[in-house]
Amino acid sequence: MMLIPSIDILGGKCVRLLQGDFDESTIYDKDPVAVAREFEAAGAHRIHLVDLDAARGDSGVNRSKIRKIRRAVSCTLQLGGGIRSEDDIEELLDVGIDRFVIGTAFARRPEIVEGWTAHYGDIFLAGIDARDGKVQVSGWEENSGIDDITLAKRARELGACGIIYTNIEKDGALQGPDIVRTNLIAESCGLPVILSGGISSAADVEKVAAEGHKNIVGVIAGRAIYEDKLDPVPFFAQQPASAQEATW
Repeated sequence: MMLIPSIDILGGKCVRLLQGDFDESTIYDKDPVAVAREFEAAGAHRIHLVDLDAARGDSGVNRSKIRKIRRAVSCTLQLGGGIRSEDDIEELLDVGIDRFVIGTAFARRPEIVEGWTAHYGDIFLAGIDARDGKVQVSGWEENSGIDDITLAKRARELGACGIIYTNIEKDGALQGPDIVRTNLIAESCGLPVILSGGISSAADVEKVAAEGHKNIVGVIAGRAIYEDKLDPVPFFAQQPASAQEATW
């Protein structure tokens, strides 16, 4: 079970949203580059980046910041938010991003994602962000009408190397993760699954490890770390060096 710290970037700043609501954002004082350095120094093997501006259609705001993060750390970087064209992929490959989290494009244009996986290989994680079991897209502001389990089943067929599953109602709320729904996703897809949303303490991480489906390989935590409710260091220390080379 890998603990993956998250850095959500809005206007070049490190923030956390409540249930994906841009009007309910908490801005943290530290620069995202400094935060990334601290996570790696503490032992993180992988960092989850979210470009919130790009998720809403403005991909130019944070790219330079993301490039600086890549130069600052050597660990695996996975990035989500606004990756909707081959130009985006090419630019971010040049930056040095290791894994691409595809959400909106995966839900709306699956045939294009299938072409990307065939061309670029195992670097794409399907980002499935759901509210009441329905997948949300465009920065979580639109309902796609697609059932989350249906989309999870398609992920393997389209060549995704794994899934990041988020129950939006849990995200940023510090009310505990949705293990039950994530287990259903993990069972249905047969792929490695990373749980996101609701992690509020070390006990939550341990609960996922104890009660989660065997395909759940990691959890993402953000606000709990920033607000000192979860010390990630013990979990980083438990991860073997090979974790940095995970194929998902």
